[in-house]
Amino acid sequence: MYNEFSAAFHINEVSKDEIIQQNTGKLQRGMRNLSDVFVPIVPILGATGLFLGIKGVILNDTVLSYVGSAPQDIPLYIKTLTTVLCDTAFAFLAAFICWSAFKKFGGTPVLGFLIGLMLVSPALPNAYEVAYGHAQPIYIFGFIPLVGYQGSILTALITGIIGAKIEIFFRKKMPNAMDLIFTPFVVILLSIAIALLLLGPLVHGFEHYAVMAIQQFLSLPAGIGGLLIGFIYPIAVMTGMHHMFIMIETSLIAGTGFNPLITVCAMYGFANSAVCLAISLKSRDMAFKTSGISATATQLLGVSEPALFGIVMRSGIRAITIMLLSSALGGMVLSLLSVKANSYGLAVLLSPLMYIYDRYQVLSYICVGIAVFIFAFTLTTLLVNVNNSSANRGLQKKSVHTAAASQTSVKVS
Repeated sequence: MYNEFSAAFHINEVSKDEIIQQNTGKLQRGMRNLSDVFVPIVPILGATGLFLGIKGVILNDTVLSYVGSAPQDIPLYIKTLTTVLCDTAFAFLAAFICWSAFKKFGGTPVLGFLIGLMLVSPALPNAYEVAYGHAQPIYIFGFIPLVGYQGSILTALITGIIGAKIEIFFRKKMPNAMDLIFTPFVVILLSIAIALLLLGPLVHGFEHYAVMAIQQFLSLPAGIGGLLIGFIYPIAVMTGMHHMFIMIETSLIAGTGFNPLITVCAMYGFANSAVCLAISLKSRDMAFKTSGISATATQLLGVSEPALFGIVMRSGIRAITIMLLSSALGGMVLSLLSVKANSYGLAVLLSPLMYIYDRYQVLSYICVGIAVFIFAFTLTTLLVNVNNSSANRGLQKKSVHTAAASQTSVKVS
């Protein structure tokens, strides 16, 4: 019946991806494609961050002293197991990124995984040991340094994208009888040659200085860096540009073991949920109140769009300004306190788990988050006039249209 109806009225099916392509610009699509590479990796790094946090709590000197023990009393097998749980994901991060990039851009994922493993092969001098002076790079032609790319996000990402494009090209050109063996051979050879001889030395240096620049920015006096990022991040969410932050955060974690960027960005979640809840509670419209409280619950679990687009942005410039101000002030305070996460992927209610590796970090984060929530909630309650807002008017119009449509359908039936 559906097929007959579609044919009679010339209705064409459109997928979700096609709608996204139609409704976004080239820059937004590019950022979304890059973020899609990192999305499958978020659970891995999130879980590893929790392992690191638990390790920091259990193996803490103070905690061990409560049970009459010390770090040197911990058995070797426990230390080994914690190292396996906490270090493996970061050691082979390049392999995960290459795998995901190949999958996203149309290549064979297992080829990407193999290429990523080659970038961190034990045969290559370890990048961390070279950085600390414990090993020396091997030089090709006397001037091209050959090292492993542990922690190099951009090298793995660009290599994966180029490798996928090379594979697509040769799949079209290679005869079927030779495709199974020779296409993977050519893809691996060219990808590794490009990565080790060209991309690696150039991109790795750029990435190193970029990470240093972000750290320096977040360390600006008086918390200015945190203030600006806390203000900019909600605007990035509104415009769909927030996807680029995932790549930056991954680089920070891989390079330093910490993620101060998500710390200041996370204040947006507290501010957005507080403004949404205050607006919802002030409203006398039951439909609006119910949808607002549901959106608040969704934001507290990490999904901000229903609260942002459905409630806050439709409630006028005051609500948006309070949300931006609260997020910015929270980011500034956290920068001043030098609070930083050790993973990413957790928001609002679950986000304190990213700080359990240190008591000062988790207590500072929770206190600032609660303060931001109370500040935003109070200002919204005092300053935002809800019942005359465009949000209520829009919802009331929607209700009227829905009621009219229901009456029409009754009459037709």
